[in-house]
Amino acid sequence: MSAVEIPAGLKELLQGYTVEVLRRRPPNLVEFAVQHFTRVLESQKKEQRLKKRNSKPARKGVTFQTSSNTPNKDDEEEEEEEEEDTSTTGKYSRRVSVCAEAYNPDDDEDDDTEPREQFSEVLDAMFEVLVKPQEHIIDQGDDGDNFYVIEKGVYDIFVQKDGASVCVGKYDNKGSFGELALMYNTPRAATIVATQDGALWGLDRATFHRLIVKNNAKKRRMYEAFIECVPLLKSLELSERMKIVDVLGARAFKDEERIITQGEKADCFYIVESGEVKIMIRSKTKAGQQDNTEVEVARCSRGQYFGELALVTNKPRAASVYAVGETKCLVIDIQAFERLLGPCMDIMKRNISQYEDQLVALFGTSDDLKH
Repeated sequence: MSAVEIPAGLKELLQGYTVEVLRRRPPNLVEFAVQHFTRVLESQKKEQRLKKRNSKPARKGVTFQTSSNTPNKDDEEEEEEEEEDTSTTGKYSRRVSVCAEAYNPDDDEDDDTEPREQFSEVLDAMFEVLVKPQEHIIDQGDDGDNFYVIEKGVYDIFVQKDGASVCVGKYDNKGSFGELALMYNTPRAATIVATQDGALWGLDRATFHRLIVKNNAKKRRMYEAFIECVPLLKSLELSERMKIVDVLGARAFKDEERIITQGEKADCFYIVESGEVKIMIRSKTKAGQQDNTEVEVARCSRGQYFGELALVTNKPRAASVYAVGETKCLVIDIQAFERLLGPCMDIMKRNISQYEDQLVALFGTSDDLKH
């Protein structure tokens, strides 16, 4: 029996898809795969057009080739950013200091290098980090060096408050961290400590800037006007709202599709971008037992939010939420919610009391929220 020949490029395609799954954590892997490989196909077509216009190949790891109206023009400037050796695959290597200029993604606005080459560079730059219990991955106040994707392990998040180190959350075998200091060229905002043996994948600062920050800049242009109009976020400073944009995910739902299930553990917070959702609570019998009948208690439309109750109270979901027609929601995971929405807590707690009033009016009790 002859050996099966692996088609050229298959490994790179699958690796690129895997990296994006780890970074974005999509709820539907099949749907995400269709979107991802559609973008890859579009990038291949752009590459073919670029080759016709400019025969000079891009220099991997230094710059990205950009489209130009004068294909024969020589490169007048080479990127002068200092590139320290990041070929540390399988090795935990960290810079002492990375005090450098902030990256401006608009500087390469016309960059036509698309996902396939970018994914290849990400894979080449990523390195494995094996950690032990109580090992500090990053420390509050330090310069940002790497971005991390969690492969396995539990990691506590500590923040200095009034001279004491306070645990404000944790990552449990999924998630990523370390992006904020790299995006804004600021010191680390928290300390991350491993609680058990674990494994991470690190992405060096230079590659992160060229790829991740640029993609987030595009997302900012898409969502910044919308976020400005969300009433809940008006109490935040502009810089705080932009940080929220950077961690947003987007999910689309079909009519009557269930977004949240009552009784489940909470892992994220939602803002309605378009469409509408209805919030439903299972009613109770006279004996106090829950039945399968759901009663609508509220609706949320564009700019309104839901899913915060369980995150604020640290209890299971108190209601189910369904899409009304085609609906799109922006999603913030629990770690980003705890880290970035602290200033909005008072507003959300006031709204919880309104939910309780609605329950009392419907059921004569607010125990559904408390339990």
